[in-house]
Amino acid sequence: MTTEIKLPELGENIESAEVLSVLVSAGDRVEKDQPLIELETDKATAEVPSETAGVVKEVRVKQGDAISVGQIILILDAEGAGAGTAANEDEEAAAASKTAEAKASREEPEAAPAGSEPESRPEPEAETGAAPEPPAGSGNGKRTPPQERETEAPARVHPPEPTPVREPARPLKLVDTDREVVGTIGDVAPAAPSVRRLARELGIDVTRVPGSGPGGRISEDDVKAFARRLLSHTRGAPLTAAAPAPGGGPAVPDLPDFSEWGETEREPATKVRRVTAQTMSLSWNVIPHVTQFDRADITELEAWRKRYGGKVERAGAKLTVTAIAVKVLAGALKVFPRFNASYDARNEEMVLKHYVSVGVAVDTERGLLVPVLRDVDRKNITEIAVELEDLADRARSRKIKAEELQGGNINLSNLGGLGTTYFSPIVAWPQVAVLGVGRAEVQAVHTDGEFVPRLILPLAVSYDHRAVDGADAARFLRWIAEALEQPLLIALEG
Repeated sequence: MTTEIKLPELGENIESAEVLSVLVSAGDRVEKDQPLIELETDKATAEVPSETAGVVKEVRVKQGDAISVGQIILILDAEGAGAGTAANEDEEAAAASKTAEAKASREEPEAAPAGSEPESRPEPEAETGAAPEPPAGSGNGKRTPPQERETEAPARVHPPEPTPVREPARPLKLVDTDREVVGTIGDVAPAAPSVRRLARELGIDVTRVPGSGPGGRISEDDVKAFARRLLSHTRGAPLTAAAPAPGGGPAVPDLPDFSEWGETEREPATKVRRVTAQTMSLSWNVIPHVTQFDRADITELEAWRKRYGGKVERAGAKLTVTAIAVKVLAGALKVFPRFNASYDARNEEMVLKHYVSVGVAVDTERGLLVPVLRDVDRKNITEIAVELEDLADRARSRKIKAEELQGGNINLSNLGGLGTTYFSPIVAWPQVAVLGVGRAEVQAVHTDGEFVPRLILPLAVSYDHRAVDGADAARFLRWIAEALEQPLLIALEG
């Protein structure tokens, strides 16, 4: 007995994945729960186990394939079929053949009722030059020979309804309920003004949204579903020439032929790169970005970090500036709840969140990944440091789970280890802010009439100006700077 092994459900809103590697070949014997293939879903990896023991008969996927949920991965000769498998298959084939013959004998061409329109369908006879036989009752004076009438199937009392044929696009004006002309079938996407407004607010080109209504009319739900697909990146594909950028925005023009000036080569964008491109394009088009900068004197914090670093190391991690900044950022979200929110443009509301989850950007050889630390406000710095190190290690080794990359309320990006000072990070929609941390440097600071060496940490916060005002952002970033300068402040106010 053969078994089809299909790609199972991978998680919420995940409909496809890319095959990283195929772990078995035709003829291999596998055990139940043995991994068959390794996948990359969004930015995480997963293995698909075998549902049963048996021998691999056929592998239908290969490395680099994009496969969908429900697609057949391989065919397995299930254990227990034994020598009788081939006989069973022959019996099944014979039974299927008999069924097909019986069905064919019952489905002889039927005479169309008089006066009815013949169904529009391809006529194979036309290809060979033979004239199609006219339908009965057509009035051409020809009679069906008696011997042919005897073999004709009786006409149905109720003839089948003809298959509807979609008419070509016509230049018909589409008018919404408020009597505003919203477009023309065939050249403009059919959508109401409110739907177009929502698409603009989300940074989506409405002409790319497939409509589910009559005549392909686009609804608000269609736009939202399209936006979710862009964010989940389950149907992402590399950008093509002259196509709208993911998430809306200007069309992507053709690249010039660089070979005119020198040797080139092309390599396909990785899944992570495609996901990052789509996320950043959507975020940049949706969010009106503003970035503000500040700096923190972390001279005392650095001394404190060295003093207590040993305790954190005994717990299995290092006491890093990033781990401390995560705790400080969680405290800032408590003091400034509008940064722990999302802006609902459609309903013109702020969605305030009563939980604190912080995403931390991790540099991997595949690209940027952002694992999420949950309930950070309930954890101490040692717990945060241990969890952060574990997430970062698993992100780099492709062992991170998809759900561990989702649900962050605000992101933190620390590029200090790469020597960067100030930079402008991009807010990841639907968040409203992101904190950027640069490399700390010893600088001369004028204090009490003299210059003294102090360790200065550059900070930046980018924010969604629809949800956050400049003054609020300045207070938010200054609070973070002071909390880093005075470690006890997080205990007092955070």
